[in-house]
Amino acid sequence: MDVSIYHNPACGTSRNTLALLRHAGADPRVIEYLTTPPSRAELDDLARRIGLPLHDLIRQKGTPYAELGLGAPGIDEERLHAAIAAHPILINRPIVVAPGGVKLCRPSDVVLDLLPVAPPDGLLKEEGVPFLKDTRLAGNDAGLRAALEAEGLPVDDLGEPWAALFRYDTLEGESVGYGGFELHGPDALVRSVVVSPGARGAGIGRNIVPLLLFRAYEAGARRAFLLTTSAAPFFGKLGFRDMARDAAPNAIRASRQFAALCPASASLMTRKLGF
Repeated sequence: MDVSIYHNPACGTSRNTLALLRHAGADPRVIEYLTTPPSRAELDDLARRIGLPLHDLIRQKGTPYAELGLGAPGIDEERLHAAIAAHPILINRPIVVAPGGVKLCRPSDVVLDLLPVAPPDGLLKEEGVPFLKDTRLAGNDAGLRAALEAEGLPVDDLGEPWAALFRYDTLEGESVGYGGFELHGPDALVRSVVVSPGARGAGIGRNIVPLLLFRAYEAGARRAFLLTTSAAPFFGKLGFRDMARDAAPNAIRASRQFAALCPASASLMTRKLGF
């Protein structure tokens, strides 16, 4: 399998992605882009093949993004390319090029999309948690409905057209949880997140949510919202912040989750999507 990875050895996500590729039997070409950065043409081609504008391939955290003013409205690609040429650390990582496509693999689990067959079991991430494979589900999936009902979470609207629902399995094939989102233009309402009882306390939830947010981002969302009655501290650690309910976008407020199914006492939280 002909695979390349634009890799930063100082990045845990990049190391996890490389480890999973090798565990799957690939012998990837490792491009340490901080010392061998891609050319302008190569970077433009990567962005095109991923399906993202160049700006969305720029990493903000731990880079001079803010100091360089790269978040300014209307910034042009000439300035972006000049900044990247001077500071390759601005390139987000890892980017994997494989016969099955090109992906920015954040989280590292996303690289499973590019593998022709499931890798063998027996590999954990550096932090000791399993890699997760997400599978799209129909709203009438019995396992999903049973898991949500057991936690007192709404199921009445699972069959509606918005439904983007997933089951999460380890490489061993063990089902460890569920999650979903409603897509409302550039906004996503995260919902139906539950970790299976036997998998709790092992960091599974902290891995489900980033993968779910990545899928929302792929679908076009750029901001996520959620309602919770008891899990605000958990979501706060994942970058969500409290927001006044009356400040929510109209489409979020019009959702059945917001308008009827979740109690009025539920807290609204939000975060910008970016990887």
